[in-house]
Amino acid sequence: MTEPSPTSGPLFPRDRFWHPPAYTPGYKTSMTRAPSRPLVATNSTLSEETGPVFGHDMLGEQDNNLILNFTGQPAIGERIIVHGRVLDQSGRPVPHVLIEIWQANAGGRYRHKKDGYLAPLDPNFGGCGRTITDEHGRYEFLTVRPGAYPWPNGVNDWRPMHIHFGIFGSGFGQRLITQMYFEGDPLIPRCPIVRTIPSQEAIDSLVAPLDMNAGLPMDALAYKFDIVLRGRRQTMFENRMEGL
Repeated sequence: MTEPSPTSGPLFPRDRFWHPPAYTPGYKTSMTRAPSRPLVATNSTLSEETGPVFGHDMLGEQDNNLILNFTGQPAIGERIIVHGRVLDQSGRPVPHVLIEIWQANAGGRYRHKKDGYLAPLDPNFGGCGRTITDEHGRYEFLTVRPGAYPWPNGVNDWRPMHIHFGIFGSGFGQRLITQMYFEGDPLIPRCPIVRTIPSQEAIDSLVAPLDMNAGLPMDALAYKFDIVLRGRRQTMFENRMEGL
């Protein structure tokens, strides 16, 4: 059967209420970062569309294993598998996409000089990894469940457990950034950043459900996080609301 053309059929209308407004006083730093003038749309440049690109032969054997890829010794924390697919707006898999992730350690601390949280650093956890989707758009990471942590937004605001994702298109200039949360975390609805999103369906698209079928017995639980690049059911992205 012939695949339908991606340009045929009805257009996918944008739901402007899917994404948060730029100015949200509950998220303190949005008050200074929100644009004060009307936005101007510009076309992408040739360099954004054609490169630079990531050489797939640069991928290391342990790049998607955050438990071992920093020192070779196992990181401390609850071992988990994070997996899913990258899909287009019609549900078709997107192969050979570079995905980067970064996260706090099991105690809720990042390996960053500006992170002053009192939780200890894990000497064997770097907190970042990368992989490339296969021909069916699938990806997988082995990591530890990140801890929640306080942040100086309100008097006692905490970030839920989360993992940051960066998804690249045909070049580094085409990059989408989002966050994955964990099913059942009671801090999700309390988070000022999450509460800027007006659509509960959009929030739900950022929450990875527990996937017992993909876990490893006596080893690791699994969470499934599919990423939709565009369309009415796209994943909510922080840096480019329209998707790729």
